Amino acid sequence: MITVHHLDNSRSQRVLWLLEELGVDYDIKRYRRDSRTMLAPKSLRKVHPLGKSPVITEDGLVIAESGAIIEYLVDRHGGRKLVPPPRTPERLRYTYWLHFAEGSAMTPLLLSLLFDKLPSQPMPILVRPIVRAISSRVLASFVNPQIETHRRFMEDELAKSPWFAGDKFTAADIQMSFVVEALAASEALGTKSANLSAWLERIHARPAYIRALEKGGPYELKR
Repeated sequence: MITVHHLDNSRSQRVLWLLEELGVDYDIKRYRRDSRTMLAPKSLRKVHPLGKSPVITEDGLVIAESGAIIEYLVDRHGGRKLVPPPRTPERLRYTYWLHFAEGSAMTPLLLSLLFDKLPSQPMPILVRPIVRAISSRVLASFVNPQIETHRRFMEDELAKSPWFAGDKFTAADIQMSFVVEALAASEALGTKSANLSAWLERIHARPAYIRALEKGGPYELKR
């Protein structure tokens, strides 16, 4: 039996969704974030040394990292579902987006979260204006332009097909969901993201997505 070590409001929601799409039985072991730091509890380190989510266990195996988990589950339990045929343009796009989500897209989003919150952290009052000025400069000169570049790229790619890998829904769309939902939560989609917004509506309407939310609990990405 697969056990999903599920942290609230985290990437592990994608794993629940994938398992619902595949129709695979699984158990959920729940973990709550620290209400002050919003970090995962130390108990997750008993499962994996990094103490982060998502992580799954099955038959003595411990598998971490969203992309690795998705590849493992699709390969072992998916049959031919949710992945394009080998040696096709769609398979290449599938592989690209599976890695783009964490390899390229999440870095500027995490930097945005960090520099947005940095000025409000405890510090000497005389230092606060300096930290605020540095944070604003980094956001304006680097982080926000990078987010916009990635947003525009994704928007343009979805103009070519309804799903990230082509005409059919795949596990790459599940992997990309956290990225696009994080953009929406930070109001970075703006008014020029008709394709991304329509894609969000399509994934939110999928029965497996809804079932995963019901089983995983409330899911809200806050800035």
